[in-house]
Amino acid sequence: MSKECESLHKLFNSLEIHKFPFDNNKIPKNGIYVLFEKGELAHNCNRIVRVGTHTGDNQLSSRLFQHFLNENKDRSIFRKNIGRALLNKAGDNYIKLWELDLTTKEARDKFSKLIDVDKQKETEKRVTRYLQDNFSFVVFKVNDIKKRLELESKIISTISLCNECNASNNWLGNFSPKDKIKESGLWLVNELNKTPLSEVDLKELNDLVNK
Repeated sequence: MSKECESLHKLFNSLEIHKFPFDNNKIPKNGIYVLFEKGELAHNCNRIVRVGTHTGDNQLSSRLFQHFLNENKDRSIFRKNIGRALLNKAGDNYIKLWELDLTTKEARDKFSKLIDVDKQKETEKRVTRYLQDNFSFVVFKVNDIKKRLELESKIISTISLCNECNASNNWLGNFSPKDKIKESGLWLVNELNKTPLSEVDLKELNDLVNK
């Protein structure tokens, strides 16, 4: 997958790169985002560290907002994984409570008394700072949800199956308690070893991105 992965990296690195704070007018309503992280390189350019999309209609901007601005790790598994790594790196036992999902009323009633509200807010702010200071991204338009999900999966698998896309020794993900993150070099645990992009897929992707 090295050749295909290099093509992916060159393609996405050629697009306009956004950083926080980003211009929402430049974000398509529906599409896929590709994230780079400061200090991470592959194929002589910025290394892709996460690929994502959305399921709701016209929700790409909202998904990015959930990652970069909305301080609620239960609405963004990406935020949750960053927090896991930050806490684990610091040897902070609060990671056990960070794991709790408080989305439902039942869960809040059951676990809220265990949560140190100030510590939770402090950790969320650390995650926000790390995201805003260290990540940049590109986006491209894909209106059809089935096509978005198909491309997301194939792009992720193409990168994870590449032997030349290695995380640096300083990558925060090395401190993740999730083995799949450490092994793949991606802030992901799903779609890692499925069907990669074919040559036909790559041509279609190039045409789509450069439309």
